[in-house]
Amino acid sequence: MVETEADRTFREGAIEHLDGLYGFALSLCRDRVTAEDLVQETYLRALKAPRKAEPGPGMKSWLFAILHNVWRNEVRRRRPTDRLDESVEQLPSDEPDPLTSVDRQQAGSRVLAAIDDLPDPFREAIVLRCVEGFSYQEMAEVVGCPAGTVMSRLARARALLRRALGPVRLAAAGGGRR
Repeated sequence: MVETEADRTFREGAIEHLDGLYGFALSLCRDRVTAEDLVQETYLRALKAPRKAEPGPGMKSWLFAILHNVWRNEVRRRRPTDRLDESVEQLPSDEPDPLTSVDRQQAGSRVLAAIDDLPDPFREAIVLRCVEGFSYQEMAEVVGCPAGTVMSRLARARALLRRALGPVRLAAAGGGRR
């Protein structure tokens, strides 16, 4: 099979979104192997689509919408009975104070755990907006609901996160603990 210029352009444009799609898939299913399968299925469906999105911002939301639909179909097909907890990889810190570094790592772990505990629609909203940077309209296209619904889900997700995380603790001057 000979690759056309349009196929090559599509492939090059679509590959730019691979990391973002994988991150979104991982936030949805919480399993690395399943996330890889979801991304692979997303690309297969995109390649088979009769009308493909042009490279650019429209392609990103189109691919994320395909991934979201693939995931929803997978959830419908088999309801997961157990939840896998994945350890979060931490980047090394440039912090001179080890206690500050530990505090930041623990806070990051708490935030990720709180996001992970959100119901699916709220977790999707947080990831699409705060991680992927989608606009409300793009988010609405990805999840297939009105922009107003997306906005209310995001507001509710933020409120749930604030409740789960409690008040913000500020470190004492000099970065130490009290």
